Parts: sequence; C-alpha cells; structure tokens
Amino acid sequence: GYKLIELTGTSKISIEDAVGQAVKRAAKTIKRLSWFQVIDTRGSLDKGKVQLWQVTIKVGFAVEN
Repeated sequence: GYKLIELTGTSKISIEDAVGQAVKRAAKTIKRLSWFQVIDTRGSLDKGKVQLWQVTIKVGFAVEN
C-alpha cells in the first residue's frame, strides 16, 4: 500500500526549489518516495517583490507489509 503525508517547503528562489526543499527533507527519513502533488502555493512580498515562496505538497510513498 501507499501512505500520504503533507509537507511544506520554502525557498527564496522559486516554487520548484520550495518543492525540492520539502522532498529533500522527507527523503532523509522516508524511503521509497514515489510521487508528490502541490496542494497550495503561497508567498510573501516586500516592496512589490517576491521575498519567499511557500509550497505545501502531498508526498506518496510505499509502506511495507
């Protein structure tokens, strides 16, 4: 079977980097990561410029029987 967890990643660079940060963190403790789905994207602004991307993802991984 599979299990899903929700994670949030942040980046000053891009949405893709924020996703990568969340996946990188998950991969340290969870084996067999299979897929992800972006479920929310947010950010902060300062003086009309994007300062931080924040992305919430669902990550799926295989669970041992």
